[in-house]
Amino acid sequence: MRLYLIRHPEPTGASGICYGRTDLPAPPSALDSLATRVRAVGPFDRCLTSPLSRCESLARRLADDVIVDARLTEINFGAWEGLPWDSIDRADFDHWADDYVNRRVPGGESWADVRDRAESFLDDLRASSNDRVAVVTHAGVIRAVLAIVLGIALEPTWRVAVPCGCVVTIELATPDRLISITE
Repeated sequence: MRLYLIRHPEPTGASGICYGRTDLPAPPSALDSLATRVRAVGPFDRCLTSPLSRCESLARRLADDVIVDARLTEINFGAWEGLPWDSIDRADFDHWADDYVNRRVPGGESWADVRDRAESFLDDLRASSNDRVAVVTHAGVIRAVLAIVLGIALEPTWRVAVPCGCVVTIELATPDRLISITE
């Protein structure tokens, strides 16, 4: 199965803001442009998406039949959601950052939680009979999938550039392999 992990376009109002599950929309022109580029890679047997509008709006431009899956949602930053980064207590941020893989943001998730959701999603996907699957999601989920597929710890994937609008192509087989990351 060839899996196309597509990161949404840059959302409106995201600059300087801590957002994960905050539902910031993407500009229609950016959605249209990315959809045109991604459709050139298609067609897809299946299209799945995070429920956040910056993803779902893109997925609906790619396919008529879209499956919304909450496991594809970005990390939940809990009490920090929607706050300017510079307003978050530095000591609290540093405490979380010292072990962001395992520590949860107050009222939110750890990155290990995101990986667990991604692993559950991949397990279900592997059990399907699709050949080409488009998945519209977020950087955190894409990095978690990379860690799973490549069989590596989560920490190194944090340094992998996953820009808005990129497409990560993976072959789910035995063994799984990363094919490309394109902007």
